[in-house]
Amino acid sequence: MLSKVRGIIQLLRPTHWIKNVIVFMPMVFSGKALNLTAQLHSLVAFLFFSLAASLVYAINDLADVERDRLHPIKRLKRPLAYGALSTQEAFILIAILFLVSLSSVFFSQQFFFVLLAYIALNVAYSTSLKHQPVLDIFSVSAGFVLRVYAGAVAIDVKLSSWMFITTLSLALYLASIKRLQELQLQGSEGRVVLRKYSVKVVSRYADVAAVSTILFYSLYCLSEHPNLIVTIPLVLFGIFRYWYLVDVESQGESPVDVLYRDIPMIIVVLLWSAFVVYEFFPKS
Repeated sequence: MLSKVRGIIQLLRPTHWIKNVIVFMPMVFSGKALNLTAQLHSLVAFLFFSLAASLVYAINDLADVERDRLHPIKRLKRPLAYGALSTQEAFILIAILFLVSLSSVFFSQQFFFVLLAYIALNVAYSTSLKHQPVLDIFSVSAGFVLRVYAGAVAIDVKLSSWMFITTLSLALYLASIKRLQELQLQGSEGRVVLRKYSVKVVSRYADVAAVSTILFYSLYCLSEHPNLIVTIPLVLFGIFRYWYLVDVESQGESPVDVLYRDIPMIIVVLLWSAFVVYEFFPKS
């Protein structure tokens, strides 16, 4: 029984729910952080996206079970690959999570369509898009943009153009770095799409995305919120630090693991969050 419970938790990957924290960004950046209704709606959006993310992880693991069994690391960590859960049990969990996701229509119809788009995008990614060069990176990045958009929809505010382009650029950077790390550690054997990439071209993708992230975030701070200029060095440090962890420490394959384990990155994220919260919280 314990093995089965552990397998379910591994399939749902709750540690990766931290990616969905960005649904709270529209609430904070719109100055509604102290609004109880906005807090509640953002929390509901976070929970729905977390369950939808678990649904996507389960579908992806089910689609990749045979390949995961041949992977040196995934065959030991993925519950379907090492036999903690059967494919039938995975189908049951997927059905339950899908039904729960559909219930979001009672929360907000517009949010429901965004969530459905997120699920559809990721199903398409799991079945075909992840095998298409460039499209695979943009598909992963689009998932983060949809999260932010869903956060805006949940509290009925317009998504900032700056937030959209900065989120997309940062997501493209992280996705490119992930592919780069996979190429460096596994060559072309880790994923089918890696056979169509080279270290040189993926490094260029990461370079462009990193510069875009810094540029758009800096322009946003300079034009809209000068008090946030102090956070630009934090963003620069975060990108530099992450690149160091990728090239020297070989830790870039999972941004979530880096965020949980690297103390300097944790400190930078907390400092950035503190400055942002101070800037956008209503002053008495």
